[in-house]
Amino acid sequence: MSEVAVRLRSQRRSWAHPGSGHDRIVRVLMWGLPIGIGVLAALLVVTPIFSGGDVSFVLDKNKVDIAGDRLRVEAAEYRGEDAKGRPFRLKAGSAVQKSSAEPIVRLSDLYDMNARQLAVDGPITFRTADGYSLDTHDATVDLKTKRMQSGGAVSGRTPMGVFSGNRMTADLQARTVSLDGNARLRIVPRQANRR
Repeated sequence: MSEVAVRLRSQRRSWAHPGSGHDRIVRVLMWGLPIGIGVLAALLVVTPIFSGGDVSFVLDKNKVDIAGDRLRVEAAEYRGEDAKGRPFRLKAGSAVQKSSAEPIVRLSDLYDMNARQLAVDGPITFRTADGYSLDTHDATVDLKTKRMQSGGAVSGRTPMGVFSGNRMTADLQARTVSLDGNARLRIVPRQANRR
């Protein structure tokens, strides 16, 4: 071996000898690391107790305020099916049920009792299982005449094609839709022939 290699080898050996600087560092860490971990674990356990915040609480049912209503919901949404099994969804400003003895949920910001009209703000989407769809927004439903009028543009799809218009009126009883202003209908011949 060369003289340089022998010198490097002896330096490496002296670094690993007992009593060397490396040996002293390992001895300190052998005792210091477990002690440090123990102190850290103790701090993690003790800190929540002395932090001043509530860690847990016991609630006494005799000292809790009782709500006047059984159910109160803001920005309520109700989903269901009509008598013919067709799904529907209603959204209201709020819904309140006074008690469990009264199985009535009162919806507010939804219905004008005097005019018997239902105002629907925002987007409206109709979908049927047999391929019909209709999208509009801000509609008014007259419950006396069972007619609906959209407040804006309408678009939709039938099994034969697509349609659009500036406004829409619908007869809910007869299940007919009339488009007003810029009415367009695009029939796809292949789809129309299948029907």
